[in-house]
Amino acid sequence: MLITGGTVVDVAGHRRADVRIGPDGHIAEVGGGLTPTDADDHVDATGLLVVPGGVDAHTHLHLHVGSVSVSDDFTTGTAAAAVGGTTTVIEYVTTARGQRPLDALARWQAEAEPAAIDYGFHMTFTEAVAEGDVADCVERGITSFKLYMAYPDSLMVDDAVIDDVLRHTGRHGGLVAIHAENGNAIATMQQAALRAGHTGVIEHSRTRPAEVEGEATARAAVLAEQREAPIYVVHVSSAPALAAIRAAQERGVTILAETCPQYLTLDVGRLDGPDAENFVCTPPLRDPWHREELWEGLSQGYIHTVATDHCPFWMHDRRAGTSGRAEGWADFTEIPGGLPGIETRLALVWAGVRAGHINEVDWVRLCAEAPARTFGLWPRKGNLQVGADADVVVWDPLRSQSLDAAALHMRTDHSPYAGMTATGWPVLVLSRGRVVARDGRFTGVAGWGRYLARDQVWFS
Repeated sequence: MLITGGTVVDVAGHRRADVRIGPDGHIAEVGGGLTPTDADDHVDATGLLVVPGGVDAHTHLHLHVGSVSVSDDFTTGTAAAAVGGTTTVIEYVTTARGQRPLDALARWQAEAEPAAIDYGFHMTFTEAVAEGDVADCVERGITSFKLYMAYPDSLMVDDAVIDDVLRHTGRHGGLVAIHAENGNAIATMQQAALRAGHTGVIEHSRTRPAEVEGEATARAAVLAEQREAPIYVVHVSSAPALAAIRAAQERGVTILAETCPQYLTLDVGRLDGPDAENFVCTPPLRDPWHREELWEGLSQGYIHTVATDHCPFWMHDRRAGTSGRAEGWADFTEIPGGLPGIETRLALVWAGVRAGHINEVDWVRLCAEAPARTFGLWPRKGNLQVGADADVVVWDPLRSQSLDAAALHMRTDHSPYAGMTATGWPVLVLSRGRVVARDGRFTGVAGWGRYLARDQVWFS
């Protein structure tokens, strides 16, 4: 394929250039005045942007939460990702307490076989592990490890475990990803709310205030500083967490940060309405002023990636709650948390370009280049340099796209962005040179995606 006339935006900047894709599925040539051959499928991208396929470093496509499961799987979720311009996902494998990490990995690998785009894995530990467990994962191309500072009943580990895993990963070239909320403080506030009879959805936010996110983020930074090990803080939602990240970075800690489109677009007011349960996610949506702080953090480089934390549910499963009672959830602690977003990420971050928060190069850096560098996928992903995988998006900056659930491809019956229209959407998406989406329709095939064993590198 030869894509001509477009504006290329990638690690090298913003320029007019043509892009030739070789028969081996790699970028063969980038430059001006390239001439089509008889063998080329010629695409005229005049007036459009040509950018690397997005890398979503935070997805949940196989996950059980109590009695309910996420509604997307690797078949539907990766197809939706492709339509929205994402060509690589990194999925979180969750190891239950008492389970061998490699057993959990085997389950996720089987579930991922129908993926339509390329994928990798992070490994989540929910209890103390031996250094050999980390080494086993690294040997299989998994070089990032998630630890929770929240959910004491199921996922949370204490500071001693975090310290141990930082020490283990430091020896093996890995990166620790942290869910930073003070789980014990949250549990205390939740119990107090329930004793007072406060059971509504809004209590999800009130019992997880921004301050407990900030405290946990600062504590994680200190642990990383003592071990001289890098950490990556997932789904940063608030100004206090951002302030802790900035302070740590300025004193020399290697602390990398991710936020998500929901925290850049929505606010806590959505948790106080008739469909409030459909907006439950963790950390919770915040007061509107936090959005401005997060956009500033993105533009200044304190937050360096945008991922989705894609974790969708059917509305009936949200109403049933994690206990699965016929009468539905009894209080806010039983509502499964998570929002759909794997398809809409690039468009929602592009809205920040249109609003002047960031520029086009920032957009590509945040959604493709930085996550590829951070998680050992560079240089094959996240750029349009010769030799890279031909994961290419032709982006129409003026194309309108409804964000209602019925207009999208994620397998869910509600959209947190219902009633909104995005301006900016892909018209063509390639995965390793194969067209997987065209004009808002999925054209790929299940099973095209390949597992990506990742290198022991991280981006600083």
